[in-house]
Parts: sequence; C-alpha cells; structure tokens
Amino acid sequence: MALTGTRKAVPVVTVDGPGGAGKGTVTQMLARKLGWHLLDSGALYRLTALAASRQGVALDDEDALADVAARLNVTFEPTPEGEPVRVILDGEDVTREIRTEKTGDGASRVAVIQPVRDALLQRQRDFRKAPGLVADGRDMGTVVFPDAPVKIFLTASAEERAQRRYLQLKGSGADVNIDQLLDEIRARDERDMNRSAAPLKPAEDAQVIDSTGLSIDEVLMKAMALVGQA
Repeated sequence: MALTGTRKAVPVVTVDGPGGAGKGTVTQMLARKLGWHLLDSGALYRLTALAASRQGVALDDEDALADVAARLNVTFEPTPEGEPVRVILDGEDVTREIRTEKTGDGASRVAVIQPVRDALLQRQRDFRKAPGLVADGRDMGTVVFPDAPVKIFLTASAEERAQRRYLQLKGSGADVNIDQLLDEIRARDERDMNRSAAPLKPAEDAQVIDSTGLSIDEVLMKAMALVGQA
C-alpha cells in the first residue's frame, strides 16, 4: 500500500458491518496500530439524527435533513486507548448521547434518505489523508471508498450483538430488556439491508470476519493479518 502523494493513493482500510459487530472498537485499535486516521461514518448519521431532533426537523423531511447534514459542525477528538473517540457537536461533547438506542434508530432512518447520503459523501471522503485511513461504517467499501485496497465486513449473530449491547447498557446503569434489544437489532438490520440507498452488504472483494464467539483481540489479529497481506 504505497503512498504516491495524491489523495487517492492514500491507503484505506474499510470495515463495514451491522451495529454491534464490534466495528467501533476494532477500527479504533486498528487505526492506533497503524498510526492512521479514523473515520466513524456512523457517527455522522447519528449526529444528523441528533441535530435534526434538536432543531425540530422531522425524520421524514428529506430536504431539511440534507441541509442539517451539510451544515454539521462536528469534530472528532482522540482519546486514551480504550476510550471512545470524543464527538463534539456545536462545541458540545455528545459522545454518550449519540450512542443511545434512540439516536441509533434515528440514524438508521435518516441513512435511507439519498439526499442525506449525498450531503455526507464528500465529507467522508475528505477524511482520506496521509499516512492512511481506517473507515468504519456500512457502505465504506461499496460506495465511499470502492478503491480501498483492504475491505473487511465484520459481522456477528443478532443474538450475540444483542447480548453485547445488553451488557454494555447494563454496565452504564440503564434499565434494558434483552428481548426488546434483539427485536430492535433485527428491525434495524432489515431496514439497513433492504434500503434502496447503499444497502448494507459486503463489497464483492471484501473479506468477511464473523466475530461471534471471538474476543476483540482475536478479531484485531484477523484484521491485521488482512492488512499485512495487502
């Protein structure tokens, strides 16, 4: 993955897959290992949903949502290893707020809207800077960076993802029901996989990693092996 100086020559590793498969943790660890930049594309859709909610914009108002997406005032701030990247919206730390189930559901709803995707496409591509980029999302390898030399599709069973989310929320003191979480995950998967705009699916040249039953270190080792082969 040699660098020749142009933006397109900057190497990219894309990590796509459904929510709860471990993409966020793996991409952060991978970016640190490689010393590369990180793009959490899902955060941009979550931020769009959150900003729309704060501005009183309905999640079915396509034009208004596209305008919200285009005007997002957001920065991502690095944090110590093991902590999530800090997400700053309009000067406010919204790292926790964008990770709620409500915001995640809103993100899945706005992500089906093509004008919103169009508004965020170039913003995502602008994260591609030397020495390289690790991009986390649902259409990184199929739409945003189709020329990426390494494409990973990280998945896990719906049951496993529900259990992970349940433990995460319980650990933060939330009152949650695992059956409800499982239903929400399945509904979100269905919506993401069947949307007309960039449906969730592995790129034709992606390598699939099923993280069901694997530790995060085992998943990272598999991902690093794929990067080393490129």
